[in-house]
Amino acid sequence: MSESVSVRCPACRREQLYSAPSYPCACGAPVLPPLDPAGTATAVTHQVWDEQWVTVRCAACGRSDQWPRPELGCPCGTLLRVPVARVDAEGAVAEPAPPVPRRAFTPVTIRTARDAVTAAALYLRWLGYQDIRRADQRPPSGIGLAARGLLAQVDPTVRPASLRDVECLWLTAMTESAGCVYFSLAGYATDARSRADDLGVPLFVLDLTGTPQPVNDHADALDSPAG
Repeated sequence: MSESVSVRCPACRREQLYSAPSYPCACGAPVLPPLDPAGTATAVTHQVWDEQWVTVRCAACGRSDQWPRPELGCPCGTLLRVPVARVDAEGAVAEPAPPVPRRAFTPVTIRTARDAVTAAALYLRWLGYQDIRRADQRPPSGIGLAARGLLAQVDPTVRPASLRDVECLWLTAMTESAGCVYFSLAGYATDARSRADDLGVPLFVLDLTGTPQPVNDHADALDSPAG
């Protein structure tokens, strides 16, 4: 039987107990990914096919197969990726499936507000989102973009994004059970950055070359080759 681990949501700080489901190996024995009680759950802001699987070795017959990566929905609307322990080859192996390398991002020079929106849309498409469109709800400032499971806000003004801007984006995303990401041309107020860290919102600054630059750890994680 799977041991339960405590999982804390980075968005609302709520803690839940989680037990990984078991799956039947071809030999008939139950297999399940070993959870890492010391690991930290991360918010899933976009889904990448290769990252949704882990390779688990059956302790009974030694066969290795890919099974769904443990995930947990928080009542606040955030989808959490539960950390999996990495065990050496002598035991049950639970390693992330290798992600497909990303090609280099090709930016578009920003001269107008429309260019800023285009740059953000191109970046999101580079991350794997193909159904990018205007968001149904217009944000208090800037321009909203949407894709399946994600809301993005692009602020092309010369005013740093405020605490209210970040909170409004997060609240809107939460009501739609989606992740969110913020792109700003002029950066962020100090309290806005702090609040984004608490809520798990990736923040990017758009430089004039059209390349989004990560501002916080959540953006670094989104921008990394592993996604």
